[in-house]
Formats: sequence, structure tokens, C-alpha cells
Amino acid sequence: MSYSTKEKFVAKLQKIPFSIPFLITTICIYGFIILYSAAGGAIEPWAYRQIIIFSIFMPLALIISMVDTRFIHKCSYFIYFFVLLFLIAVAIIGKTAMGATRWIDLGVFHIQPSEPSKIAIVLMLARYFHNTSEENISSIYNLIPPIIGVLVPTFLIIKQPDLGTGIITLIVATIIFFAAGVKKLYFVIAGIGSLTLLPILWSLLHNYQKNRILIFLNPDKEPLGAGYNIIQSKIAIGSGGFWGKGLLNGTQSHLNFLPEYTTDFIFSFLTEELGFVGGLVLIILYFMLILSSLAIAINTKPIFTKLMVIGLTSIFFSHIFINIGMVMGMMPVVGVPLPFISYGGTMMVSMLISFGLIMNASLHQHTNLHSN
Repeated sequence: MSYSTKEKFVAKLQKIPFSIPFLITTICIYGFIILYSAAGGAIEPWAYRQIIIFSIFMPLALIISMVDTRFIHKCSYFIYFFVLLFLIAVAIIGKTAMGATRWIDLGVFHIQPSEPSKIAIVLMLARYFHNTSEENISSIYNLIPPIIGVLVPTFLIIKQPDLGTGIITLIVATIIFFAAGVKKLYFVIAGIGSLTLLPILWSLLHNYQKNRILIFLNPDKEPLGAGYNIIQSKIAIGSGGFWGKGLLNGTQSHLNFLPEYTTDFIFSFLTEELGFVGGLVLIILYFMLILSSLAIAINTKPIFTKLMVIGLTSIFFSHIFINIGMVMGMMPVVGVPLPFISYGGTMMVSMLISFGLIMNASLHQHTNLHSN
């Protein structure tokens, strides 16, 4: 590495908004402690694997932050189609587990393409709207390609079935369309159209998905059946009280009453052991990370990076909002993990890459991107 190259590298390194990696690291350590407790005071199997993934991909996130934004802009469509091929591959040769076909077996490890697909869709939409003039942005003709670009992968994701990720994808896409300046009238029309299609959409849902919605409306309907998970989740949260029972002392989880307490219901496990205070600390850390990201979106100049940061932050927020709302019984159970806390390699990698791109926008907030 030449002297001038070293200088450029150091200069970029110094511009990284270190509040973001600091907050991510703090949240991840919080997650490692919770997974350690979930294993009964053992680092294996969950905490150890998460630590390894974090140790590999956190430096990668910092490297991504220093990549020329123009390169990311040029590769956006390629990334989108590459991930789309993986989603198609899942439908053809995907690995089935727990009634869902969401993974591709690569021998050494499994990947879940629905997670990186959200990032790919954000990059695709950010580039498309960056290259579309303000006058043409609300033309019906110009909105057809991005709408198809969102609906095709969303359909493949929901078909797996993965309703939670499909819903988040649609929410994030809607936010990007709104931020890009699409006419509000179109959102009203889309909303009315969605309401009229509800009976058809309901008929397309799997029976277990219908049950989750019905149980959300009346959790006591099947306390030992479909309503069991959410009832146990509420018991775990409530029994934690203000300070919690303490690490390793959660009864709902360690006695196997609470289901999936290392993934979808990990917030219930956390609040049982660390109480209201433990849950509030995590929410505050999340809030600070979201505010830091939105500050980057406000300050960045190119439309591409602005929409990219808004989209990626929306993914992060949607996961938090839906997961915590779900385990508290305020939303139907849809199987959405909690970022940096839930056990799962693909989710951790996707979130770290997302924040690598967000930091990239901060480092290159004045970069001039050509519409090509």
C-alpha cells in the first residue's frame, strides 16, 4: 500500500461515524449475554456462533463503509438480480425445515435469501428513483418497473412461506416510494385497493397464518393450541416485573414453557430475566441507532444514498417494531427476529451489511453520482 493510499484509507477511517459501530457492538454484546443465559450459562451453542459471525462481519461492515459509493450505485441492479436468482433457487431446490422452504444448503452452512433480498430491493429502488427525474417520478408508466421489481421477490418470499419478511418488504418499499416523492393520491388508491382485496388475500393465507390472526384477536380462544405461544410470552414479560428475575433464573424459558426463546420470542426471555429496565435499555439503544442513521439520511446529498439509508433504517425499525409488538400480543405472530439479539447468522450478517452501507452514505455524503 503506497503512502498516498494509506493516507486515503486513514482519512476514510477517521470519517466513519463511530457512534454506529459502538451502538451495534453494545447491542450485540447484550445479545451474546442473553444467549449465554438461554443456554443455561454456556457459551455454546448460540452465543459462540453469534460471536464468530459478529467478529467476521463487523470488520466487513467497516470495509463496506469505505467502498466508493459510485461502485455500489453501479452494482445495485446486479445485486438485485443475483439475490432474485437465489430466491428462485429456494423455490426449486430449497431446504425445508419446520414446514417452510426458506434456506439453501451450501454444505458448510445454510443461507436464507429472504434476508439479503430486503437490502437488494432497497438498493434497486434507490438507484431507480435516483435515475428518475422529479417530473417523471409520479408517472404511472415509470412506476410499473419498480412495482414489479418489489412484487416478484415479495411473492417468492411469501410463497416459502415467510409472511413476516414479505410484510416488512412491502412496508419498506412503500416508505421508499413515499420518500422518493410519489404522489400521495397513489397511496390512497393502493390502500383502498388493498382493502377491497382483503377477502381474496385472506383466502390465499395458509391455515396456520389465519389462526395466528384469529388468535391475535382472541388469544384465549386456544390457550393450549395456537394461542399457547403468545400467552406464554405475556406471562414471561409480566413475571419479569421491573428488575427481572436475574440472568439464568427465567422459569418460563428454562422450564420450556416459552417457545423459540432464542429467536422470535427472545425479547420475552430478555424481559423475564432483566425486567422492564432491561427491555427499556435495549429499546433506548435501538432508538439511538435509528436516530444516528436518520441523521445520515438527512445530511447526505445524492438521492441514491438518501433513499438507501431510509430504506435500510426502515428494515431495521420494522423488525424491532413488529417483533416487540408481536411478543407483547399487540400484533399477530409472524416470525420476525429481533435485530442483533435473536439467534441467526443470516439475519446478523444482513443487518451488519445494512449498517455498513449506512456508514458508507455518511462517508460519501457529498459524492456526485451520475445517472448511468
